[in-house]
Amino acid sequence: MIIKPRVRGFMCVTTHPVGCEANVKQQIDYVKSFGDIPNGPKNVLILGASTGYGLASRIVSAFGAGAKTLGVFFEREGTSDKPGTPGWYNSAAFHKFAEAEGLYAKSINGDAFSDEIKQKTIDAIKQDLGKVDLVIYSLAAPRRTNPRTGITHNSTLKPIGKDLVQNGIDTDKEIIKEFTLPAATEEEIANTVAVMGGEDWQMWIDALADAGVLAEGAKTTAYTYLGEKITWDIYWDGTIGAAKKDLDKRVIDIRSKLAALGGDARVSVLKAVVTQASAAIPVMPLYLALLFKTMKAEGTHEGCIEQVNGLFRDSLYGANPILDDTGRLRADLKELQPHVQDKVGALWEQINNDNINELSDFAGYKHEFLKLFGFEVDGVDYEADVNPEAPIANLL
Repeated sequence: MIIKPRVRGFMCVTTHPVGCEANVKQQIDYVKSFGDIPNGPKNVLILGASTGYGLASRIVSAFGAGAKTLGVFFEREGTSDKPGTPGWYNSAAFHKFAEAEGLYAKSINGDAFSDEIKQKTIDAIKQDLGKVDLVIYSLAAPRRTNPRTGITHNSTLKPIGKDLVQNGIDTDKEIIKEFTLPAATEEEIANTVAVMGGEDWQMWIDALADAGVLAEGAKTTAYTYLGEKITWDIYWDGTIGAAKKDLDKRVIDIRSKLAALGGDARVSVLKAVVTQASAAIPVMPLYLALLFKTMKAEGTHEGCIEQVNGLFRDSLYGANPILDDTGRLRADLKELQPHVQDKVGALWEQINNDNINELSDFAGYKHEFLKLFGFEVDGVDYEADVNPEAPIANLL
């Protein structure tokens, strides 16, 4: 079939398999251009391995460090008459390129929050890898069923303590408009923490440790975003921020557990990028469009693969990790430079429907958004007939 993008709100309901493959190949080539990561990981488990920062982590582990990778994700396969999800095609492409270079890669498709998938993962590690020396936690999901209680929690994107009225971009109509979000209830806050906080990360590390599949010196990291004052009301001071603050609490116990193996656990702070998750946050498309404008002018703009490549080389496996005073690893400092944030803030106050394309890089935002779904990738013929069926090699 010939597949074209069909965008509805913050989602594109079609996906281009050839475009996704080309996008993965571009990321692989970028990582390989830096050479090998000295003393990098050997056996890596990536939870949330199919898109965004999780996919980038898998690519850097495999093609930057030559690591064996086991990926866990929850994606939908394409059929003869309907494309699958981007993460499915990304993973199929990753497997194809890893196999071509003789790199071990296996994947598990299922609910990573469940005990069943945890056990299936442990069994695969025991059978093929023995132990893992790096665990990446990069899950992003709207809901989670707690395997201990059986309760399903749904996350929300809301401010805490006050209603919020803030400008954003209506991405369908491509206009600036006010978004009104009511303050979250205590139940909504708790549910969001249950979905997006650190409980499941801790459950994973406990399960892996109890099963004896964490290597001596094993490391783990979970990804977070802090941002600055423009995004704080909806992000860091909102329900998502409450969940991310839970990571900061949980990492202390996780670090203590790994210390017994001579290992370490850190929360890693990454910059704002276009992902399926960030596109759903009302203020983020406008903030990202202004940030792109500012950072591209300085030559400091980075996407997922640039951020994660730098994180691995500078901090996770660097001689002098970039740490803040709370012990988080930082890869977001270029975004948070005062002059960058001042420029973004000034543009925020000036932008309107008449100057949106002059003052922001909304075109760049839209381009990055469509690339998530395999569209607008260089070198791809979008008039060609493509097969939406793409099996994943070594899917357990």
